[in-house]
Amino acid sequence: MQTVTELNSWVGKEQVRTAIIDHRQCELMAATLGCDIPKHGEELPGLWHWCWFNDALPASELGRDGHPRKGGFLPPVPLPRRMWAGGKVEFVSPIEVGTECTKRSTIMDIQEKNGRSGSLCIVTIEHLFLDGDRLCVREEQNLVYREDPKEGAPKPSPAKPPSGAQIIKSLKPDSVLMFRYSALTFNGHRIHYDVDYARDVEGYRDLVFHAPLTAMLLLRLAEELAEGNPVRQFSYRATSPLYCNEEVKLRGRADGESLLVWAENMAGESGNDR
Repeated sequence: MQTVTELNSWVGKEQVRTAIIDHRQCELMAATLGCDIPKHGEELPGLWHWCWFNDALPASELGRDGHPRKGGFLPPVPLPRRMWAGGKVEFVSPIEVGTECTKRSTIMDIQEKNGRSGSLCIVTIEHLFLDGDRLCVREEQNLVYREDPKEGAPKPSPAKPPSGAQIIKSLKPDSVLMFRYSALTFNGHRIHYDVDYARDVEGYRDLVFHAPLTAMLLLRLAEELAEGNPVRQFSYRATSPLYCNEEVKLRGRADGESLLVWAENMAGESGNDR
């Protein structure tokens, strides 16, 4: 495995993307989530900016998992499995539907760790979303790279969810919902649509429900708990996978001056908390 010292040459590397926040994409996302369509000139709902700025690469430039091959913007971490593990978002000013927006991404940190499942590498990226010179969203994203699952290796202990939910909603994600979200975010990760790959290569029991989509749904729950007050900061962490065709409970409660929202699987284990 390349050392962190070698990989650290990627720290500071930047990538800039520009996109029009078009109304058609908003229509498609609203249809996917079953919510109102934001009009031209209105504020883009929280975390919908993930539907733009994604890499458009030919199949020849993808890795085995459907993600872009490493070594371009992302460092060439020699570990095969990638997951969107968590991050935090600050909503500074509105992104308006119909405007041109710029995403400026910077590799901030690379860390190597050892866990129960083997070697890990955590890559931290800062994303700034700007309308001209005006900062709209500041985001920190953590990507975790892991080894392939080893036969007989201990399974990670499921996270214990918080208690005292004041609001509870449920859904059972199906393959249509997951396909639509993958298409809208141009996410080629095969764990979300190729069940043989998900089971036989990455060791999951079924198709994996998207962590970013879970975050979107939990942010909507937090906004409902906030009773009209804007949610300006949102942090999230994926603790264990949620699966297609298995009921997911979305729960939330006030936690002092903050709001705590989380997702649980049908066994009452926390899949994501925010």
